[in-house]
Amino acid sequence: MTTIVSDTVFIVDDDEAVRDSLRWLLEANGYQVQAFESAEIFLDAYDPDQVGVLIADVRMPGMSGLELQEALIARNSPLPIVFITGHGDVPMAVSTIKKGAVDFLEKPFNESDLRTIVARMLEQATERASKAQAQKNHQAVLSRLTTREQQVLERIVAGRLNKQIAGDLNISIKTVEAHRANIMEKLQVTTVADLMKIALAGAEGNV
Repeated sequence: MTTIVSDTVFIVDDDEAVRDSLRWLLEANGYQVQAFESAEIFLDAYDPDQVGVLIADVRMPGMSGLELQEALIARNSPLPIVFITGHGDVPMAVSTIKKGAVDFLEKPFNESDLRTIVARMLEQATERASKAQAQKNHQAVLSRLTTREQQVLERIVAGRLNKQIAGDLNISIKTVEAHRANIMEKLQVTTVADLMKIALAGAEGNV
């Protein structure tokens, strides 16, 4: 199995000449590059937690570039994608971009355009990875709460007052206050605003 290094431009194309050309172009501009001849081989090596960007051909034997995109979406991968193809059309471009592709280039593509896109993709990859890590951190913090504390937190986020939460859960207001204090302590926050940020950020990661 190939080991993938972080902060890498990944190339997936069944055409060796295209892979070599892209590798030369990107490495000449200071990028770290790893090339794969098929989507299947790439998926075997790729770790969704690793930061990088993907340049993928649309039409390949076996798994197509579009199927590769679907597989990465299923893995909740934050990897930005630009598709290259000699068979592109507008509907296909719209479809891939709606699903999260960064761009869509037809062969032969403009090298200057590709360099610009890759630079932008690397910035986006870092931002996505940072956001994904923050969500994981929030989820880890939220996992410390007991079931009852999670129920209280859900209602705090929904804007329910202590009296209403007590009625919802059939517990006393003092018990609600105690749970609220425990939640604030466990999440290491001092304001409801900060509490809301963590709760909502953690919820986004579960969508």
